[in-house]
Amino acid sequence: MHLMMLFTITPLAARGGAWGSAGAVFQRGGVVMWPLLACSLLALTVVIERAIVLARFKARRRADAATVEAMLALLQQDRPEEAVALGRAAGAGPVAALLADGLRLREFGLGESLQAAAGRLLDTLRRGFAVLDTVITLGPLLGILGTVTGIIRSFHLLSASGVRDPAAVTGGIAEALLTTAAGLIVAIGALIPFNLFVSTLRRHARDLEQTIHQCEMAYRQGAARRAPSAAAERGAHEP
Repeated sequence: MHLMMLFTITPLAARGGAWGSAGAVFQRGGVVMWPLLACSLLALTVVIERAIVLARFKARRRADAATVEAMLALLQQDRPEEAVALGRAAGAGPVAALLADGLRLREFGLGESLQAAAGRLLDTLRRGFAVLDTVITLGPLLGILGTVTGIIRSFHLLSASGVRDPAAVTGGIAEALLTTAAGLIVAIGALIPFNLFVSTLRRHARDLEQTIHQCEMAYRQGAARRAPSAAAERGAHEP
């Protein structure tokens, strides 16, 4: 991302090698370019880390499908403890573990327990999103700050030299605008993956909601099977 920022401002630099021009433009942008570079590096780190985490979660969720189906089948047979043990077994995926955590606390309300477990899982997947959101907002603001301070310096030059050297003033204003361009580039570079991550997380949330609903229905089916059996046992013990 920071490379994209440097390559974008390269054509605005004076003649010279590509890397030298980019470095010269970066220096002419002023002190504000350094926090912009830090923002771009931070956003790039978060993007790579979250992309890996979400990709791994998707792969583990697919591999977890058979375990989840087996747990639902056990619940339909009124065997919740076996379903919990299956979900907490070594090698179980995140969705199976979520269902096991909710079922383990079912005496406090199955739906509430499952929703709480799903919320914890989604919070884990959402980690780092606030950093990207901050970079998206902060990048343009830092760019505007650099532009404003650059224009102030240009007007100081104008007041010192008068109109004898207008090229120096206009050149200073042009260089001041570099920070705005850099800030927008950083924000756009963070905005695209951020929106992709948010869309992916919403899709995972919908899938989890559907799985939770299936778990509740399977548990109710098992409880419905349990009721006639309990009634029959009571009838058998009556004189």
